[in-house]
Amino acid sequence: MDKTRWASVLFGVFAASLFVPAATRGAAPLTPEEAKAIAVEAYIYGYPLVTMEYTRRVMTNVAAPEGTHAPMGQFLRMRTYPDASFRDVTAPNADTLYSTAWLDVSKEPSVLVLPDMDDRYFLMPMLDGWTNVFQVPGKRTTGTKAQAYAITGPGWTGKLPAGVTEYKSPTSMVWILGRTYCTGTPEDYKATHALMDKFQITPLSSYGKPYTPPAGKVDPSIDGKTPVRDQVNGLSATAYFQLLTTLMKDNPPAKEDGPILEKMARIGLVPGKAFDPAKADPAVAKAIADVPKVAFEKIMGHFKSAGVDEGGWVFTTQTGLYGTEYVQRALITAVGLGANRPQDAVYPTGEADSDGKPFDGANKYVMHFAKGRTPPANAFWSITMYDAGYFFVDNPLNKYTVSLRDKLVYNADGSLDLLIQAESPGKEKEANWLPAPKGKFILMMRLYWPKETPPSILDGSWKIPPVKKVK
Repeated sequence: MDKTRWASVLFGVFAASLFVPAATRGAAPLTPEEAKAIAVEAYIYGYPLVTMEYTRRVMTNVAAPEGTHAPMGQFLRMRTYPDASFRDVTAPNADTLYSTAWLDVSKEPSVLVLPDMDDRYFLMPMLDGWTNVFQVPGKRTTGTKAQAYAITGPGWTGKLPAGVTEYKSPTSMVWILGRTYCTGTPEDYKATHALMDKFQITPLSSYGKPYTPPAGKVDPSIDGKTPVRDQVNGLSATAYFQLLTTLMKDNPPAKEDGPILEKMARIGLVPGKAFDPAKADPAVAKAIADVPKVAFEKIMGHFKSAGVDEGGWVFTTQTGLYGTEYVQRALITAVGLGANRPQDAVYPTGEADSDGKPFDGANKYVMHFAKGRTPPANAFWSITMYDAGYFFVDNPLNKYTVSLRDKLVYNADGSLDLLIQAESPGKEKEANWLPAPKGKFILMMRLYWPKETPPSILDGSWKIPPVKKVK
């Protein structure tokens, strides 16, 4: 993907001359309908970048790392898996512990140092401002030995220390969304923490020297309570586009974005130049006023065609790298910000049984895997139980997932039955039990590092078995 990005600030330098408003080039004036159509496209196109900026503001608005927040250029390290009382984010994870950091590489590179991971599964996906995973060091790609990377900005040139590999970011904004496998036992928490504590981020100028990161700056005007998606969706068209054009200065669009940028320029949206709706025709300005609502409805309307529906399970393998699939990129931003490349993880989600009926804890269900047909993953697989709001379900075992680490009991013929119900199936079957709530629920399967040779979910040669209601 790096080669398809503009690897320097060249775009920012020439954008103003390449994409000047149509009025200055003698083009016919736009009708309000034409302007609105372009504005809707522009809104969808820019949704990932604006959402990333708001997410960055909220997650870094602290003086020191705490909970799910850390200042710019510093790691936050999640120490435990959440329980059923956790409500900070939807669809929480109980398979990997997060280590995340937000970087600004506009002025100088940041160096990421990773220790020898002792063969433990981990990955460190790096997202640019447009949510593309431009690099992903980890066990699948680079192995588990000690390694160091300099994350450089779009226009950076220079020499790096020996042993440091350059990863060039297409944008100044970078989000490292690291994940480290942990079984969740006290012993494994201790071992995982010891490794995570060795993850380091330093400015290139401080690499190899004693370094204490500065305290973060807290901005009281940043809303840390309202969900980011609600904040973004609440922006007026003017505020949204003014922020978007500002952000595109340091987070340049991709080379293949030329056609849509030319369209955007016709309504005054030019990377790095202030958007001034006052210069537009009043009828045009009025026409784009409801663009945020119309555009977001179009984004969410893409949901049904965004992936595959297989036996009640819905999933997509179009994540992490998007090219010019702007609606797909915006949808993943809205419902699953930070998604991995499919080679690293696929997340099938189920809401209905084999008869098409919504899951309900008043019933008992079984998911049957034939011998040798459990989810094909090189790292691990799991199935997580969520209530109707995508939160963990309280249960006597504090068990929110079922996976290989449960010491599953197989049938005599080598097949496997997972039991999905509200009441315990009995002590001898609890390893295979996924506790359900009394009411509606949702299942999410996770395949980390899915196999790429048959049977594989990536090429469709492995099919997810349906969840059947026990008659």
